[in-house]
Amino acid sequence: MSTPEAADAVTYWQDVYAARPVATDPRPNVRLTEIVTALPPGTALDLGCGNGGDALWLARQGWRVTAVDISAVAVERLTGLARAGGLGERVDARQHDLHEAFPGGGFDLINAHYLHTPYALDRSAVLRGAAHALRPGGRLLVVDHGSTAPWSWNQDPDAYFPTPSEVTAGIGVDPAAWTIERAEPSSRIATGPDGRKAEVTDHILVVRRTS
Repeated sequence: MSTPEAADAVTYWQDVYAARPVATDPRPNVRLTEIVTALPPGTALDLGCGNGGDALWLARQGWRVTAVDISAVAVERLTGLARAGGLGERVDARQHDLHEAFPGGGFDLINAHYLHTPYALDRSAVLRGAAHALRPGGRLLVVDHGSTAPWSWNQDPDAYFPTPSEVTAGIGVDPAAWTIERAEPSSRIATGPDGRKAEVTDHILVVRRTS
């Protein structure tokens, strides 16, 4: 049974997506396309799929995608977009609360882009579960905010952004079984929902399972 806090989180994210216009062609995240384009398609898990831009892009590249989000509104919209785009067999969108459990299965790619929430979520446990859900040779891609964009929902001037090294330490992967392929901040010019442009910093972590 969901705790009151978990119920609040569901309601919060339901309201967030219900208030947004339906994105008919959601964009994938830039770091995903930069890093994953060269990888051979396989099975992917998209954590916190949101508007579905990443899941749809992966499906178009030949991946079979399980996409999860706490918001049923987001999941229903993504399901509709996938079917309308002829990708219904490649995208399995499910409502799932990562605070309660990690999705089952094994994956060649796990995508965790901006997995932040104002509600309780043990991110280290979620990302540790993701590392263990990788098949040998599979990669976990974690992209976090390293700065506050003008359009971010979190405008706390005291917000702290853990470094990729700190995220790695929190996951606690065994070097004998996982390799850190990339762990660094990277800046870019981003465009917000209202068309504004600003320089933002991403914290990028790529973990590959070797055995």
